[in-house]
Amino acid sequence: MTTTGEEHRAAGGPWWWGRRRSAVLDGGLALGSALECAVEGVGFAEGAGLPVGIGVLLGVVAGSVLVVRRRWPVAVVLVAIAITPAEMGFLLATVGLYTLAASQVPRRIIGVTTGMSLAATLIVTLMRTHQGVGDIAGSRIDVWFLPLMSVLASVAMTAPPVLLGLYVGARRRLMESLRDRADSLETELQLLAERAEERADWARGEERTRIAREMHDVVAHRVSLMVVHAAAVQAVALKDPQKAVKNAALVGDMGRQALTELREMLGVLRAGEALGSSVRGAVPLAAVGVAAAAAATRAGAAEDGPSLAELEELLGQSRAAGMKVELSVQGEARGYAPEVEQTAYRVVQEALTNVHKHAAGAGAMVRVAHREGEVAMQVENGAPPVRGGGAMLPSGGNGLVGMRERVLALGGVFVSGETEAGGFRVSAVLPAQPGPSGAGRA
Repeated sequence: MTTTGEEHRAAGGPWWWGRRRSAVLDGGLALGSALECAVEGVGFAEGAGLPVGIGVLLGVVAGSVLVVRRRWPVAVVLVAIAITPAEMGFLLATVGLYTLAASQVPRRIIGVTTGMSLAATLIVTLMRTHQGVGDIAGSRIDVWFLPLMSVLASVAMTAPPVLLGLYVGARRRLMESLRDRADSLETELQLLAERAEERADWARGEERTRIAREMHDVVAHRVSLMVVHAAAVQAVALKDPQKAVKNAALVGDMGRQALTELREMLGVLRAGEALGSSVRGAVPLAAVGVAAAAAATRAGAAEDGPSLAELEELLGQSRAAGMKVELSVQGEARGYAPEVEQTAYRVVQEALTNVHKHAAGAGAMVRVAHREGEVAMQVENGAPPVRGGGAMLPSGGNGLVGMRERVLALGGVFVSGETEAGGFRVSAVLPAQPGPSGAGRA
């Protein structure tokens, strides 16, 4: 079976041949056909009253046409049909019909040329059979015998190469189509693997961002309150020992809460490391599937996070640290998705943490509005009584970024900025059911 396309060019065959052995094969067939036609040309020349040299030359030229059978198969068959009356070119006709049937030539052309070859062979066979029977003295043969024998002989010489060529051509085209499909499948699988790797990298980046956001929310809020209470203990330790003891107890409680939440997060991280080691060495798609399952499990575990129902407790912690915080709730609370409840809680938590850091001593107003299909929250603080006063808490500059990422990830709206009175306002609107990532506006 011959090859095509890039394999042909890679093989480096001469002219139209894809491989050198194909050229050698066609050259050998052409040589054999030329010798056959040359021998048969002697009898043709004697019967036609022509010089023997002309008959031999005609046979050599006609038989040599077989060398171009791959390039012009129709021309080879037409030459074979043309020399059929001279009873020349059996090998030429057989190989030519096979090549034509196996080529990419349209079926109608194959049918027409095959019919012409069959008709020429039938006529010549009928004539030769009639002459041969006529030379037998006293023979009595039925009228139908000669046509029947001629038809059988013609079909026997024409049908086998054509049927074999059709089978080989169909099989060749099938193998080429299967090879092309295999190549396209391999390319598609490579693209899918690359996309899976990209999605895995993106998922890992998103997970790192989520973990950093969670740890920032937990550590920043708890530790900020601890620092505020510690500063209060330092300020009133000598003047009001009882208040100092109370503040010290609050510092201990908040430290224990922060440690508990950090242990839970570290437990999730260790579980993720164990999962990564278990899938190390697996195929990329399997690893992606395991990672997706782990992400789904973590998402399910996130339903136990904080919610809007815990806002009073959150505000109580800030009040205990000396901040004046008021809460205004409009509308009736509805059933929100767990991630919406958690995000709303974290926005208020981080906004109050920023007040402790940057506006120590200032009061804050927390507003929550339950609307049709969404929930809105706003935290606004006034100007601090003394710029730079308080416990001088450090800031990493990630609070507002984390809030914005959380809100936009659920398809909400986030706005923050200074007020005309010198304070700061943080506002967010979240849909009751989270939308696609990045659907919100800043």
